[in-house]
Amino acid sequence: MLGYLIEKEFKLILRNPMVLGIIIMMPVLTMLVLPFATNQEVKNVHITIVDHDNSATSRRLTDKILSSEYFRLESYAPTYTHAFERMEQGATDIILEIPSNLERDCRRGTPTTLFVAANAVNGTRGALGSRYLSMVISDFQFSKTTPQLQAQIAGKVPIIAAEPSFRFNPHLDYKVFMIPGLLVILVTQLATSLPALNIVGEKETGTIEQMNVSPVGKFQFILSKLIPCWVIGIVALLLGTFIAWLVHGIYPHGSWVAMLSVSAIYVLALSGLGLVISNYSNTMQQAMFGIFFFSMIMMLTCGLFTPVKSMPDWAQTLTAGNPLTYYARAMRLIWLQGASLPAILPQLAVITFMAFLLNVWAIISYRKRS
Repeated sequence: MLGYLIEKEFKLILRNPMVLGIIIMMPVLTMLVLPFATNQEVKNVHITIVDHDNSATSRRLTDKILSSEYFRLESYAPTYTHAFERMEQGATDIILEIPSNLERDCRRGTPTTLFVAANAVNGTRGALGSRYLSMVISDFQFSKTTPQLQAQIAGKVPIIAAEPSFRFNPHLDYKVFMIPGLLVILVTQLATSLPALNIVGEKETGTIEQMNVSPVGKFQFILSKLIPCWVIGIVALLLGTFIAWLVHGIYPHGSWVAMLSVSAIYVLALSGLGLVISNYSNTMQQAMFGIFFFSMIMMLTCGLFTPVKSMPDWAQTLTAGNPLTYYARAMRLIWLQGASLPAILPQLAVITFMAFLLNVWAIISYRKRS
């Protein structure tokens, strides 16, 4: 009996070109578009320069700033007021005001002050942009000193050289960090949406009544819905992994057995959640709102985009009941740190427990009327 039910589910999926297209196109678009779009690296910071000195030194400083890949000149402004108006319009991110005595103070060795104003509406862009600008100015200041003065500084102040070594992502490529997270989002969306919309679709068409009066048990019915979604989730994961390797050259450095094991159980857990949502929904619209609500909450609190340790204590407590938190952590351990199955056993145990609870809830909440 179970085999016939599973065959029915696969036939329904294959006969629906829209669902089949979503299953194929979601991994493709996720891996081809989102790694470039979800990039939090700060580059092309628009800067407006107010140069009151108009000297050779101020021009060399300007050239050094603009030669960096992080800054793009928005405009030269005659006064700070004009520059601030450009910032209020959103045209510039940082204002650099150079005083009129810059070259004279540099020749005399007198300290001088440059004024930097950053647009902090986007806090990350403003903070990092001003930090990059400070580093460029500091480097320019040291290069302007004479060799004798540099030798004196080196002789009087002990110089400690620190050479950083970046583990797991040596080139600091943001795509390496985001691709495992995007795969997590891909699997989450498919595993939650397909079973929820499947049952609600049968409710709206009336075919669910035929199942209610049939001798099929609740356990068999739920299992027949879970297995096709489980297969589709694993296929989407493998397809996304293949595209990540083919296009971006990024692949799991850890155990494939660990990745497939934790993914298989996670798909069962999220499919159980989708079935629970569908059991309490009477229309497709209700199911879609329920999926959207739970998916957004889980993705925003799981640590994919912001570290969990940076959240308030009450938010960190909420993340403990989010299966996405443990799956994202396990996937990044496997992809970035080369973890094996024993290394992700804590995450695997929690996801297994949640999968058991959600699927038991799905079986109990399904109301079969015979």
